[in-house]
Amino acid sequence: MNEKIITTEDNVKIAINHYKNNSDRVVILAPGWFMTKDSKSFKQMSEIFSKYSDVIAMDFRGHGKSGGLYTFTSKEVNDLSAVMEYAKQYYKKIYIMGFSLGAAVALIIGSKDDSVSKIIAVSAPVCFEKIENKVWKKEAWIPTLQKCELKRWFSIRPSVIPNKKIKPIDIVEKIKCPTLFLAGEKDPTIESWHTKALFTKAVCDKKFELFENCCHAEDLFIQNEKKFVSICCDWLFNS
Repeated sequence: MNEKIITTEDNVKIAINHYKNNSDRVVILAPGWFMTKDSKSFKQMSEIFSKYSDVIAMDFRGHGKSGGLYTFTSKEVNDLSAVMEYAKQYYKKIYIMGFSLGAAVALIIGSKDDSVSKIIAVSAPVCFEKIENKVWKKEAWIPTLQKCELKRWFSIRPSVIPNKKIKPIDIVEKIKCPTLFLAGEKDPTIESWHTKALFTKAVCDKKFELFENCCHAEDLFIQNEKKFVSICCDWLFNS
């Protein structure tokens, strides 16, 4: 695995982990708010999916080893665009697997960039303003405690300045590449109706999978790794 720093068009440094296995395809892992490429679950996913493809795991701005401040999807499009441009130098097929707000950014990029080959959107919101985020529910705070990584927590740097955001529900019809929508039945942060609504409005080749008794974003992998990996591999590599 190689660690690299790339620069966005608005001059923010973005850190990536690049897992190279001489493949002609790559999976870009785009974490959500409060998660990083070096979080335990994302390192595990990187290792697993690198058996089938090269992998690039990224830190959005305001997270981990990247610079800048997190803007909750407003400027993170620049981050993923920069990673896409980096990936285009090496790969014929570029897949994006986004989680939570990272899934929102993945959908926005997919609506603009025809070089995206496939997308997996995990716990994607219809828009930022309608996110439920019921942090008091056990489905929210128990997984949060289980994923406690103090080094990651101290690396998070959010912006307090409001910025205009693109709503995924407004652009999902523009996506042309095959897109898999995944949601957790017990998601207290972005309830499953968000992802189902995006799936319903999408006009591309698409599929929706609801994970029973699972929570939010990377929790689908943590709580049902076998199903998650199987569904994602089938979508990316066998269809």
